[in-house]
Amino acid sequence: MTDTLTPVLTANWADDRAWTLAAYENQGGYQALRQALQMTPDELVTLVKDSGLRGRGGAGFPTGMKWSFIPKDNPNPTYLVVNADESEPGTCKDIPLMMASPHTLVEGVIIASRAIEARQAFIYVRGEVLHVVRRLRAAVREAYEAGHVGTDIHGSGMDLDIVVHAGAGAYICGEETALLDSLEGRRGQPRLRPPFPAVAGLYASPTVINNVESIASVPAIVRGGVSWFGSMGTEKSKGHTIYSLSGHVKRPGQYEAPLGITLRELLDLSGGMREGAELKFWTPGGSSTPILTAEHLDVPLDYEGVSAAGSMLGTKALQIFDQTTSVVRCVLRWTEFYKHESCGKCTPCREGTWWMVQILRRLDRGEGQPGDIETLLDLCDNILGRSFCALGDGATSPITSAIRYFREEFEAGMTTPSSELFPPSRSTLFATTVLAGEGATS
Repeated sequence: MTDTLTPVLTANWADDRAWTLAAYENQGGYQALRQALQMTPDELVTLVKDSGLRGRGGAGFPTGMKWSFIPKDNPNPTYLVVNADESEPGTCKDIPLMMASPHTLVEGVIIASRAIEARQAFIYVRGEVLHVVRRLRAAVREAYEAGHVGTDIHGSGMDLDIVVHAGAGAYICGEETALLDSLEGRRGQPRLRPPFPAVAGLYASPTVINNVESIASVPAIVRGGVSWFGSMGTEKSKGHTIYSLSGHVKRPGQYEAPLGITLRELLDLSGGMREGAELKFWTPGGSSTPILTAEHLDVPLDYEGVSAAGSMLGTKALQIFDQTTSVVRCVLRWTEFYKHESCGKCTPCREGTWWMVQILRRLDRGEGQPGDIETLLDLCDNILGRSFCALGDGATSPITSAIRYFREEFEAGMTTPSSELFPPSRSTLFATTVLAGEGATS
C-alpha cells in the first residue's frame, strides 16, 4: 500500500477524548501559541506568507498575503472571521476536524488574531450541525478558563474574545461577503466589491475571512517552521491537506496527504473501488468543480495540476462514481441543490439555475427535446462570469464538463429515461451482493 499520508491536522483524531483541552495539550497543544506570543504580528504574517500556505476553502489564495492586506492606519477595529459554513455536496473535512480536535482551530484563531491584531474573532458555523456548535463552544470555554483566550493572554498584553456563531442554514453564506451580512443579522446575500472585506468587512471594519482548515494549519506552521511545511506538497502548492474521499470506494473517509498526491494513490490508500466497479467520473473539489474521468487518475491534486486538467481543486472533496451511475441524474441532483440555494439577488443565477433544472429533468425522464443540450450550454454561458458571486459559476461547471465527457448520455435522454439506462436498483444490488461476498453483478 502507498505510504504517503502526512497526519498533522488529523494526527490526534483517534486519541481518547481528543476534543478536550487536556488531551490536546498532552499532544503539544498551545505550544505554538506560546511561541507566537513571543513574535510580533508582522513576524507572524511573514512566517505564514513564507510558508506558502494557501486558502483551503477552495480558491487557494495565499493566506499570509490576505492577512497583509489589512490596513495599518484604519481607526476601526480589526476582525477575524472563520468560515465554517461547510455545506457543498461532497465537502466534509471541516466538520470532522472541528468535532475531533476543536482546539486545533481555536489555537489557530488566537495566533491568526495576533497576526492581524484583532481583538474579536468569530467562528461562523452552520446551525444544522448543532453538535459541532456545542463542541466548539465547549472548547472555547476551556480555552478561556486556561487563560489562552481573554484579557492579557499569558501576560502578553494581547486581548481576544472568540464568538462561535450558529448560522441559519444557507449555502450562500459560505460566500464570504454573504457570511458577513448574515453575521451582522441581515439576510445572507453577496456584497458588491470593492470595497473588499480587508478594508470594509464586518461592521464596515477591516476583516480577514479564512476557512477552518486554513486557520487550523497555522499552529503547525508556527511549531514546524517554513522549511518543514515546504517539505510537503509541490513547489507552488505547499504543505499537507485533507482530502475527503466518498462514493463508490471501499474505505471512504478523510485522508491527509501532501498536496500533489494523485487520485490513483488515494484510491490505493482507500482500498480501491468497490469490488467489480470501474471508475467512471469524479469531482476533484466538490460538486461545483468540473468533473474529471478515469483518464485523469494521475493528475497531481494540487492547484496547478487540477487547473491544467480543466477543473479546480476546490475543497478537495473527491466524489467517486462508478459505471452504475447516470451522469445526467447526478448532475440534475447537483443543479437542484444550486437552484434551491440561490439567494435570488442576480438574474443569471436565479433564473438560469431554474431553467437548467427544467431541462435536466426532461432529459432524466427521457423526454428531452431537440436543442436541449445546446440550450443548456447557452444557459451556462450566460451564467458563467455574469452572476453576482461564484455560486452561479459553480452551478455551470458540472453541466458543461458532463456534456463534454458524456454527451451521448444527454443525447440518450431524448428518448430513454435515466432510470432505464442506469437503474438505481443495479447500484443497490451491486453493493448488496458484494457485501454478501457473492461478487459483483453484471
